[in-house]
Amino acid sequence: MEETIPATEAAHIPRQRGASLLEAAVRCAEERHWDVLPGTWLEAVGGAQRCSCGDPACAAPGAHPGHADWPAHATGSATVARRLWQQRPTASVLLPTGRAFDAIEVPETAGFLALARLERRGATPGPVTLAPDRRMRFFVLTGAGAKVPELLRGLGWPPPALDLTVLGEGSYVVAPPTRFGSRGAVQWVRRPTAANRWLPDAEELIPALAYACGRDR
Repeated sequence: MEETIPATEAAHIPRQRGASLLEAAVRCAEERHWDVLPGTWLEAVGGAQRCSCGDPACAAPGAHPGHADWPAHATGSATVARRLWQQRPTASVLLPTGRAFDAIEVPETAGFLALARLERRGATPGPVTLAPDRRMRFFVLTGAGAKVPELLRGLGWPPPALDLTVLGEGSYVVAPPTRFGSRGAVQWVRRPTAANRWLPDAEELIPALAYACGRDR
């Protein structure tokens, strides 16, 4: 019997607390020991919200690094994070991958289907975000980039066949409640809690994610 994609995806997103960007950044550093980085921010220009990078066609307005050497500016100190966001309260909250965690990125519909399968089997996914670009990012242990291609091939999928990407060293995840211009804010689909403090390995999630991405093609 074929599995159906959940019809009401919003029902799977927990109510979002109204934390400020500063509070979110400090919490990531203090409670989860994740490195954080202040990125670009939104500015009002001619009655519209524009990215601080100055590009009127910016693909992720207010939600990307502001400098090419951004990895060197990330911090794991809650004290430093507080100072950085006090200086720039509207800066986006970016979480570099390849340090405390990697992330597996899939389309929104595939992500919700994979979550449903995982949770029916009693699995505990790590934190998961949903951004206005309709992409979900599943947090996993580092080293996923080296494992995932072989895991996919073992399931009969050539890696390029699926819309599934591993974000590791040199990349980042945009954290809630960062906004993407007028398109909305990043949300936690599965927020960081004590229950998911220990992140899953990629091999625990890939069967469900690969199946869902295959269905979503």
